[in-house]
Amino acid sequence: MPIPAEIQERPHHRFWPKRLPYQITLPATSLWHNLKTSAERYPDKPALVYFDRVTTYRELAAQVDALAGALHALGVQRGDRVLLDMQNTPQLVAAHFAILRANAVVVPVNPMNRAEELKHYISDPDAKVAITTADLAPELAKASGALPPGERLAHLVVSQFTDAFDAAAADTPAMAPAWRDWLLPTRPLPQLDGGEVHAWAELIARNAPPPEHTAGADDMALLPYTSGTTGLPKGCIHHHSSLMHNAVAGQMWGCASAETVVLAVVPMFHITGIVSMMHTAILAGATLVLMPRWDRDVAGHLISKWKVTSWTNIPTMVIDLMASPNFKDYDLSSLIYIGGGGAAMPQAVAQRLLEEFGLAYQEGYGLTETAAPSHSNPPDHPKQQCLGMPFMSVDARVVDPETLQELPVGESGEIIIHGPQVFQGYWKRPDATDAAFIEFEGKRFFRSGDMGRMDEDGYFFITDRLKRMINASGFKVWPAEVELLMFRHPAIQEACVISTRDAYRGESVKAVVVLRPTHKDTTAEDIVAWCRENMAAYKVPRQVQFADALPKSGSGKVMWRLLQEAEEAQQKA
Repeated sequence: MPIPAEIQERPHHRFWPKRLPYQITLPATSLWHNLKTSAERYPDKPALVYFDRVTTYRELAAQVDALAGALHALGVQRGDRVLLDMQNTPQLVAAHFAILRANAVVVPVNPMNRAEELKHYISDPDAKVAITTADLAPELAKASGALPPGERLAHLVVSQFTDAFDAAAADTPAMAPAWRDWLLPTRPLPQLDGGEVHAWAELIARNAPPPEHTAGADDMALLPYTSGTTGLPKGCIHHHSSLMHNAVAGQMWGCASAETVVLAVVPMFHITGIVSMMHTAILAGATLVLMPRWDRDVAGHLISKWKVTSWTNIPTMVIDLMASPNFKDYDLSSLIYIGGGGAAMPQAVAQRLLEEFGLAYQEGYGLTETAAPSHSNPPDHPKQQCLGMPFMSVDARVVDPETLQELPVGESGEIIIHGPQVFQGYWKRPDATDAAFIEFEGKRFFRSGDMGRMDEDGYFFITDRLKRMINASGFKVWPAEVELLMFRHPAIQEACVISTRDAYRGESVKAVVVLRPTHKDTTAEDIVAWCRENMAAYKVPRQVQFADALPKSGSGKVMWRLLQEAEEAQQKA
């Protein structure tokens, strides 16, 4: 394949899939047009499968129009930010596209977050409307009520889980017995201080006409939040165009079509689930088989029954499924693609997938700021435990983090990324935006904060992190955020969060805590219990170690690296 003049030849082009261009031309339309087009092309085809209930593309598009009309009637205008706080359900997909249909911006929220965390996600994007499920609604109402009157939600739209499936589905193997008490009850709607609560079903039934769709490629579509080394999470501004790039590129890279069946278990509040799974599938007219939570035997049943062809996951899911005593009963022969990112796939497991099922686990790499993949392994030439090569339209380099000079092949430095899927900047944080980008060879590159190297074939590998972050089963835990929450505990004088090894999760959270003199009787169990009430479960410290003092530098900063190094030395002993 000839390399376009504007693209500098790179080593990985020797292994580039011959069927694919290096760059793509993007549609000038919004993401909602992808659903509209698929619904016109495949009206009676399954768009969503949820506990054996099928939603066709025609039905999904009609629900999106009705909800977009309801949001418009509640005062949602072009560019307004709307919170979306849900597990993987048909309602999440409908709400996501309804917000876009109403010319507004989706603010995806992790449903594991508690009220103390949710306050920031309401106030920072100036959100006045939130959409959630009845099990999560009380936390959002509590968070909103704790804010000053001018920052609170005006409307809370609440769905029952059974709005999306027949309760009789509880008798099918698709629903794990442990989930029935969670999914089946009809829960009362909470009160919202200074605002109104609306039942999802009632809003849909009104069938209010949607507004004229005026959002285009250069309008903001998504404001996902990412944390960092200091402070509260920052919103990443993504236009329709940056997400559209990776949806179109993902469809081409993975050969997705209307015959593709996707096991949708990666959370669709996360950038990978949103872009690489949901938007790519809807663009292709594919079918999403939804799982609200991970359960290995439910996954095995769904792959077998619905002939799943594509499964994006995190490696712990594959390990767990293969460890099931029922694994031999499941039929994985329909799978064509299996892969993911967020954590490295152990080589032994990848080798077993290849030898037993002929499946090459395809790892990739990306960040919230890059709309998921900035790197991916090519299907024909993947490498194990490797980030892959720069994705379509991407220019990626390895530079010295101090001098910002490009480093030779094999040397470790900071990965920097240029491409149309890179975000526009951080919401309300021009200082952080300026710090995140550099000018390199006349182009604007994003500084990933990850240390990596490039081999002689142009494939990238992670070597270390510049950012202080813990990777627990693919969930990114930012110590500074956990520490800010822990400081609200009345017994905690100081806290430093570090990582500890975990045989299953890879890494887990550990907190080194200095207690106030008045609360010396506080136990580790007390602190863990409090954390469970005030933060998402994956952030909660699995271990709490008490100390008389934390090591500090001459300027008074906590020297977390010393604690981290001591932990690593202890684990090696």
